[in-house]
Amino acid sequence: MSNFFAIVFWAAEEGGSLLYNYNAWRVLNLLIFSAALYYFLRRPVGEILRTRREAIKRELEQAKRERDAALAKLQEVDARLARLDQEVANVRAEAEREAAEERERIARATEEEAKRLREQAVREIETAAKAARASLREFAAEQSVRLAEEMIKRDLRPEDDARLVRKYVEEIGGNGR
Repeated sequence: MSNFFAIVFWAAEEGGSLLYNYNAWRVLNLLIFSAALYYFLRRPVGEILRTRREAIKRELEQAKRERDAALAKLQEVDARLARLDQEVANVRAEAEREAAEERERIARATEEEAKRLREQAVREIETAAKAARASLREFAAEQSVRLAEEMIKRDLRPEDDARLVRKYVEEIGGNGR
């Protein structure tokens, strides 16, 4: 505002000749308008600028908080990725351990099944052997009887036959005469 008064005093010192000049009036009019504009708009524009400055400041703080949150999230993700490698290794080790246990369980089950099958085979062989022995005894007895019959038929004479019949009748309790 001090510039405005300096220009007005300068124009007055020139003897007022500039005041009558059309361009001087235009310059003076512009200066007065600018001074009035500055006077009336200084507070609202200052308020708008201050509000805008505070909004920008809040947005910068919000952006900083969001950046910090994003960095924290990134660190968390990095930590989880680092743990993920360990978790994968743990899962692999657990799977290998379970596979080894399963192999051992299957081996034991196979061994027990083989043992059971061997025992069953032994029992079946023993049963078959008993049946074969019984069949062999029966066969041997039949053959012995057959051979004995053949021998008796071949060696038995009619007088031997009559003597045997008499002896049998006496044993039964009767007298054969």
